[in-house]
Amino acid sequence: MVILPESLRFVFSTLSWTLRAGCLAHIIHENVYEFTETRGESMLPTVQNQNDYVHAFKKYNYGRDLDIGDCIVAMKPSDPSHRICKRITGMPGDIVLVDPSSSSDLTNSPNEVIQNDGFNKFIRIPDGHVWCTGDNLCHSLDSRSYGVLPMGLITGKIVAANSMGDGLRGFFNFRWITNTFKDE
Repeated sequence: MVILPESLRFVFSTLSWTLRAGCLAHIIHENVYEFTETRGESMLPTVQNQNDYVHAFKKYNYGRDLDIGDCIVAMKPSDPSHRICKRITGMPGDIVLVDPSSSSDLTNSPNEVIQNDGFNKFIRIPDGHVWCTGDNLCHSLDSRSYGVLPMGLITGKIVAANSMGDGLRGFFNFRWITNTFKDE
């Protein structure tokens, strides 16, 4: 039996505990909780366009226990290496207007309304899918662009956010993200 010197045992012990902590962090990140940065203007004013970090719980992955109005993190359907942060605006079985802004008399001339009539259509959301849009519709690539989102791409529900624009002080700029949907 080989007896290692004390300094070498310390190194192996430290490496062992570091590896264990890394594995535990990975398991938590993949299955329980995620703290991740968001970028882009699609969710303004709910989430800032830069230096905002969201807290997402993974118990809601694959669309479990989600409801209309919940904010989610999901893999982008057109590019699974990118992730999106959107609000659910339609659940399976709901009928939604694909792009209400494309045929609005308020924002388009009568000729543009007729030209955009292809977008003036309703669809029924199939089982296992949701309709997601950004809170800032005019700056959002969402279900209006890539269609219904399979629930299997949902990785978590956003429950809170921190603005880190002020560095570590921003960590204390914590705010809850709530479901603002009102069924009237």
